[in-house]
Amino acid sequence: MSLSTQAARDFKGTHTDGRSPEELRELVSHVGAELELAPAEVIIEWAVATFGERFCITSSMGDAVLAHLASTVAPGIDVVFLDTGYHFAETIGTRDAVEATLPVNLRTVSTDLTVAEQDAQYGKDLYRTDPDLCCALRKVKPLADTLSGYDAWATGLRRAETHNRVIAPVVGWDARKQKVKVSPMARWSDEQVERYIADNGVLVNPLVYDGYPSIGCWPCTRRVAPGDDPRSGRWAGTTKTECGIHA
Repeated sequence: MSLSTQAARDFKGTHTDGRSPEELRELVSHVGAELELAPAEVIIEWAVATFGERFCITSSMGDAVLAHLASTVAPGIDVVFLDTGYHFAETIGTRDAVEATLPVNLRTVSTDLTVAEQDAQYGKDLYRTDPDLCCALRKVKPLADTLSGYDAWATGLRRAETHNRVIAPVVGWDARKQKVKVSPMARWSDEQVERYIADNGVLVNPLVYDGYPSIGCWPCTRRVAPGDDPRSGRWAGTTKTECGIHA
């Protein structure tokens, strides 16, 4: 059954302040099924009421839908953006526009190594010679380090994006990160996303309209032909399909 906004507010009594992984996992086991059919706004409201400042959202700045949703529920919410050092200029521009126009606290997280330092240590163009290691260094580790200050975080994962994400729960447990993982838009279709963008004037990365429906780092992202899998332009020509953040 879906939860009303008032029902989500009733979870305020479970507000956490650095709960143990065991307590967090237990919380997910009780709440996940109840929130499965709830509207995205209610899911975010539950997370904010439950985790307070120990909840954030992440965004790769393909669009600002999740940031916009979260800002309507909790103005000032932390929005984490991973600056890999390999982003398209348009992606950085979208990040700057989100920071300037939405009531959010945008946190740009950089890697421990600059691109030049990584080249010196691992060899030039690691994204080509070992893309998994490149993603681990420039995405997976920085996110894990940043999430150490949170109990839960929200992603823009949607089941419609790829078959690999069809089982993404609305509220789940990330065993590797030992955090609660919230995907309030998991059940949204492409049409729902487009309608929300149109109805609310949400910022969209201009690359989306230039043949890049799924945007990552520039060395590993290609244009996609109309009608093809939107994520087929990511790591094109390889068997790699995910950066590892959602593994």
